[in-house]
Amino acid sequence: MFGADKGKVADTDSRMDGKQLRIGIVQARFNADVTDALATACKQELLALGVAERDIHLFSVPGALEVPTALQALAEKGSYDALVALGCIIRGETYHFELVANESGAGVTRVGLDYQIPIANAILTVEDMAQAVARQVDKGRDAARVAVEMANFLDNL
Repeated sequence: MFGADKGKVADTDSRMDGKQLRIGIVQARFNADVTDALATACKQELLALGVAERDIHLFSVPGALEVPTALQALAEKGSYDALVALGCIIRGETYHFELVANESGAGVTRVGLDYQIPIANAILTVEDMAQAVARQVDKGRDAARVAVEMANFLDNL
């Protein structure tokens, strides 16, 4: 529920209206087949929600650990209504998976809280490539919807 609505839930269409929004997307290149599919699905859904193509900006970084730094740089510019984090971390045989998953997730959250900007975190953390492929399109779309809804939510406070 939105604060000023006093118990009335906002119209779903208005929450998902991407017109007038500027969205920044940061995509990790590691596991590029998956992250490219995430980015494509995310951009297609943003367009379907009314975000103008000129207002969708995609930035590429080496891997998931670099995503929060790029998000922070974009947040500092103050040019975006919401950001999207895209990546894919696949469990291996070492502790590296936990380190990358935990630190990238914490970094994404910290940037959102520090800069009071919504960030849709679609950095997949999966056991194997099959799980990543099974989630890549839905999670890309979900990230777009989260970004638009949360940008509108914060704008309406």
